[in-house]
Amino acid sequence: MQRGSDRLSRRQDDEMKHQLQGLLRSGHPTRSEEWHDPEPMADDDPELAAGPVPGDRFETLRLELGRHLARTPFPAHRGELVRMLRERHAPDPLTELVERLPGDTTYRSVQDVALALAPA
Repeated sequence: MQRGSDRLSRRQDDEMKHQLQGLLRSGHPTRSEEWHDPEPMADDDPELAAGPVPGDRFETLRLELGRHLARTPFPAHRGELVRMLRERHAPDPLTELVERLPGDTTYRSVQDVALALAPA
């Protein structure tokens, strides 16, 4: 039976289902070798505060904004920035922070956006 545009053959598909069966039933990794498991979050991975950004998190905020607003045409207004963040599936806390910006201000760069979000 032809399966259309599937990447794997029926045999490979069945083999992958068999390999994942323990994980799907138990809800946690079932391998005895730890190196098979995905890596947990690192301590220094960027995280975004849900509320106003304290001074020591300014760099994290700027990096997150830069990552999600890369190749965004500047100057931009709040609405354009929010639209780009949603299109690029940015985290909700980041999008909510940008939604709080004044709508009548024009931002020339990611740095301007980060400075507007940072506490004075």
